[in-house]
Amino acid sequence: MSEQPVDDKAQVRPDLDLSDAVWIRAEPEGANLADRAEYALVPHTDGVTYTAMRQASDPDGHILVFTPTEWDAFVKGVRDGEFDLPA
Repeated sequence: MSEQPVDDKAQVRPDLDLSDAVWIRAEPEGANLADRAEYALVPHTDGVTYTAMRQASDPDGHILVFTPTEWDAFVKGVRDGEFDLPA
Protein backbone atom coordinates (compact mmCIF):
# COMPACT_ATOMS: atom_id res chain seq x y z
CA MET A 1 0.00 0.00 0.00
CA SER A 2 1.54 3.32 -1.04
CA GLU A 3 1.34 6.44 1.06
CA GLN A 4 -0.43 9.54 -0.21
CA PRO A 5 1.93 12.36 -1.20
CA VAL A 6 2.27 15.15 1.33
CA ASP A 7 1.17 18.62 0.22
CA ASP A 8 3.89 20.71 1.83
CA LYS A 9 2.22 23.92 0.65
CA ALA A 10 -1.29 23.22 1.98
CA GLN A 11 -1.14 26.35 4.17
CA VAL A 12 0.17 28.49 1.30
CA ARG A 13 -2.31 27.68 -1.46
CA PRO A 14 -5.46 29.22 0.05
CA ASP A 15 -3.73 32.60 0.48
CA LEU A 16 -2.16 32.80 -2.99
CA ASP A 17 -4.02 35.38 -5.04
CA LEU A 18 -3.72 34.31 -8.67
CA SER A 19 -6.35 36.78 -9.93
CA ASP A 20 -3.73 39.38 -10.89
CA ALA A 21 -1.01 36.90 -11.84
CA VAL A 22 0.91 37.76 -14.99
CA TRP A 23 1.37 34.42 -16.76
CA ILE A 24 4.56 34.03 -18.78
CA ARG A 25 4.83 31.52 -21.62
CA ALA A 26 7.44 28.84 -21.06
CA GLU A 27 8.45 27.97 -24.59
CA PRO A 28 11.56 28.27 -26.75
CA GLU A 29 12.33 31.66 -28.27
CA GLY A 30 10.31 32.20 -31.45
CA ALA A 31 8.09 29.17 -30.87
CA ASN A 32 4.31 29.32 -30.62
CA LEU A 33 3.35 26.00 -29.07
CA ALA A 34 -0.34 25.20 -28.73
CA ASP A 35 0.08 23.28 -25.49
CA ARG A 36 2.71 25.04 -23.45
CA ALA A 37 3.33 25.68 -19.79
CA GLU A 38 2.95 29.11 -18.25
CA TYR A 39 4.39 30.42 -15.00
CA ALA A 40 3.77 33.43 -12.78
CA LEU A 41 5.57 34.95 -9.80
CA VAL A 42 3.03 35.29 -7.00
CA PRO A 43 3.73 37.16 -3.76
CA HIS A 44 2.29 35.64 -0.58
CA THR A 45 1.34 37.19 2.74
CA ASP A 46 4.25 35.29 4.34
CA GLY A 47 6.67 37.55 2.41
CA VAL A 48 7.79 34.83 0.01
CA THR A 49 7.22 35.09 -3.74
CA TYR A 50 6.18 31.68 -5.03
CA THR A 51 6.22 30.50 -8.64
CA ALA A 52 2.96 29.07 -9.95
CA MET A 53 2.90 26.94 -13.09
CA ARG A 54 -0.07 25.81 -15.17
CA GLN A 55 -0.89 24.32 -18.55
CA ALA A 56 -1.93 27.10 -20.95
CA SER A 57 -4.59 24.97 -22.59
CA ASP A 58 -6.28 24.43 -19.20
CA PRO A 59 -5.91 27.71 -17.26
CA ASP A 60 -8.56 26.70 -14.71
CA GLY A 61 -6.97 23.29 -14.14
CA HIS A 62 -4.26 22.24 -11.72
CA ILE A 63 -1.66 24.78 -10.72
CA LEU A 64 1.71 23.70 -9.36
CA VAL A 65 3.31 25.93 -6.71
CA PHE A 66 7.07 26.12 -6.13
CA THR A 67 9.09 27.77 -3.40
CA PRO A 68 11.98 29.94 -4.62
CA THR A 69 14.42 27.11 -3.79
CA GLU A 70 12.34 24.51 -5.63
CA TRP A 71 11.98 26.77 -8.69
CA ASP A 72 15.71 27.48 -8.75
CA ALA A 73 16.46 23.73 -8.67
CA PHE A 74 13.90 23.10 -11.44
CA VAL A 75 15.38 25.82 -13.68
CA LYS A 76 18.91 24.50 -13.10
CA GLY A 77 17.71 21.00 -14.03
CA VAL A 78 16.18 22.30 -17.26
CA ARG A 79 19.38 24.15 -18.15
CA ASP A 80 21.44 21.01 -17.41
CA GLY A 81 19.24 18.90 -19.71
CA GLU A 82 17.85 16.82 -16.86
CA PHE A 83 14.40 16.70 -18.48
CA ASP A 84 15.45 16.28 -22.11
CA LEU A 85 13.96 13.38 -24.00
CA PRO A 86 16.40 10.61 -24.91
CA ALA A 87 17.92 10.93 -28.38
